[in-house]
Amino acid sequence: MKDYVVRATAANAQIRAFACSTRETVETARQAHNTSPVITAALGRLLSAGIMMGSMLKSEKDLLTLQIRGEGPVRGLTVTADAMGHVKGYPIVPDVILPANAIGKLDVAGAVGPGTLTVIKDMGLKEPYSGQVELQTGEIAEDLTYYFAASEQVPSCVGLGVLMEKNNTVKQAGGFIIQLMPHATEEVISKLEENVKNLKSVTTMLDEGLTPEGILETVLEGLDVTVTDQGPASFQCDCNKERVERALISIGRTQLQEMIDDGKEVEVNCQFCGKQYHFPVEELKILYGKATRE
Repeated sequence: MKDYVVRATAANAQIRAFACSTRETVETARQAHNTSPVITAALGRLLSAGIMMGSMLKSEKDLLTLQIRGEGPVRGLTVTADAMGHVKGYPIVPDVILPANAIGKLDVAGAVGPGTLTVIKDMGLKEPYSGQVELQTGEIAEDLTYYFAASEQVPSCVGLGVLMEKNNTVKQAGGFIIQLMPHATEEVISKLEENVKNLKSVTTMLDEGLTPEGILETVLEGLDVTVTDQGPASFQCDCNKERVERALISIGRTQLQEMIDDGKEVEVNCQFCGKQYHFPVEELKILYGKATRE
């Protein structure tokens, strides 16, 4: 099944909801960064969140960035998403190995540690919107739930999960975001709380064959779900050689001259997808020429 994201409403528009399945997306990221299982889980959760939060954006040109900085061994994770279901991301340290946590699961909280979650929305205005909260658990879903309440004043419930195969490839990945609208009644809130209390994990639901629509039907049982939109989701990086050239030009003539003097080909790796760009000395000289004219 191809990755995709759905938007829905429930309880006569008193609730808005999002859900996604992202196995291929997370597996692509795992391969790009050669991540260990615990980092695959951490990055995968953030990628799924990025896809769903990206679908909340109004314009195709809007961009969302989720950034976690922590004191744990991964040090940080960054994910960028757009409104079209495209997402990319990277961990600062991809190969962290940790023992399982107290309940025998991948210790994402241990890998992340105490720190901050920053959400940046670039909507074409003079300054991007930026909100930051302290990490509450490092498990990412709970941290995003807290972010929505504290920074956007939207009561929310976030579920995220990544399930690994024994060979460390991705078996299941996805998530949901449920948000209460200001006019939600006490009756609707109580029903949602009751549903959430008895909910299985995201990965269990996916492994039992539930689709994103099925997950929302389960989370919002008895609340009359209406799916309003569905779209593809994928790991997609927009890097290219032209962009890398501009970045090299921007570092200035002095550093470019040092690279030329070394007499060796320069290799530049894209942080988001790991793609390598090679610049022989002759190309560096051309870039130096452009830098002197700018």
